[in-house]
Amino acid sequence: MEETLKILVVDDDEVDRMAVRRALAKAGVCMELSEVSNANDALSALRNTIYDCVFLDYRLPDRDGLTLIQKLRSSEIKVPLVVLTAQGDEEIAVALMKAGATDYLSKSRVSSATLAQILRNAIRVHRAEMQAALANQQLRESHEQLIRKNQELERQRQQIQLQNLKLLEASRLKSQFLATMSHELRTPMNAIIGFSQILLRPKFAQLTHQQTDMVERILNNGKHLLMLLNEVLDFSKLEAGRLELKPELFDLTKVINTTVAEMRSLAEAKKLSLLVQIDLENPLLFNDPVRVRQILVNLLSNAIKFTESGSIWVDVKEISGHRVAIAIRDTGIGIAPKDFKHIFEAFRQVDQSITRKYPGTGLGLAIIDSLVRMMGGRIFLESQLGAGSMFRIEIPRQVSSSTADGIGSLHWDGDGIVCLAQNPHQSSTASMGHPNLKL
Repeated sequence: MEETLKILVVDDDEVDRMAVRRALAKAGVCMELSEVSNANDALSALRNTIYDCVFLDYRLPDRDGLTLIQKLRSSEIKVPLVVLTAQGDEEIAVALMKAGATDYLSKSRVSSATLAQILRNAIRVHRAEMQAALANQQLRESHEQLIRKNQELERQRQQIQLQNLKLLEASRLKSQFLATMSHELRTPMNAIIGFSQILLRPKFAQLTHQQTDMVERILNNGKHLLMLLNEVLDFSKLEAGRLELKPELFDLTKVINTTVAEMRSLAEAKKLSLLVQIDLENPLLFNDPVRVRQILVNLLSNAIKFTESGSIWVDVKEISGHRVAIAIRDTGIGIAPKDFKHIFEAFRQVDQSITRKYPGTGLGLAIIDSLVRMMGGRIFLESQLGAGSMFRIEIPRQVSSSTADGIGSLHWDGDGIVCLAQNPHQSSTASMGHPNLKL
């Protein structure tokens, strides 16, 4: 169905209005036509009614067309305006176009075809302008909204930055507190251990069997507490980036045998067999023997702690690229695949409850991970629930000076750790080679 157009003709000459009316009717324009003879009536009509187009005579009795157009635009009345001019008023028509008229037509050229074409073009141009204006308005609103959002994001960023600074300061104070407390507690703990050892010497005290048992309990618990304190102290140093490797030339075989000998009593107390195989053509390493021993102690302690029956194996061998691999395998409770990504996190244990069966700070594996990274090594984990676990570390035979000196703060990002959810006893023989283990 053809659109019905509302058209207003503004002209004080009845003949000219009739010419426009007849030309539009002859052109077959479906319309509702209104006519006024002066500018004031035109303003009143345009304020009360929305028209699709206005045909405006330039010369009106109460004001000229230019003044009327300016008044319409200042009143925010937007409508297609076609100015009807007399012969030779082209310069005036150009001025009217600049003021806001949509088009112009000389009255001498008014015909059905020309007027209909002018009408269609004026409406099309006006609607395009309205769509462009609407799009620009939407763009401005979107731009303003983006500015507001950017301002809000900037405020949030500043708040987050402030919170991060507060968290960093809290972390620094926490690390400083842990280091101070650990250091302060180590002194009396060392005294307790020292006096316990003195009391156990026959020449210093004659203790009954019951007294000896109690002093041994004091000594063992003191050593355990000292180990926990040392873990906390090491962690605080690692977190602050103040722990450094002190590499020196040492015999890896001696360090491993000495460490295993110290841990053997714990394994025997649980009736676990502790077996060692070392396959090294050259046992000398340039590394930090204290930290290598610490890694071994933590891994062996975990293996003994989480194994109720069976055996624990320590395998050492050379691998390509001037590296050494140390694997500790057990027949313990194993680790679920969902816990692989968490066990190397600080203070994280599989069982986080206060009634957990296996005690500890949850720092051992985190410290191992950091130390191995400092040495430029990697950690491999194979584990399966109920089948046991194997932790294998690979470290370079010689630690570079840049690795030893340029240690940053502690962080865990998953790099350098390879975890496989499989039975370590199905692949360990091929990966480490221990057909004939020895006590």
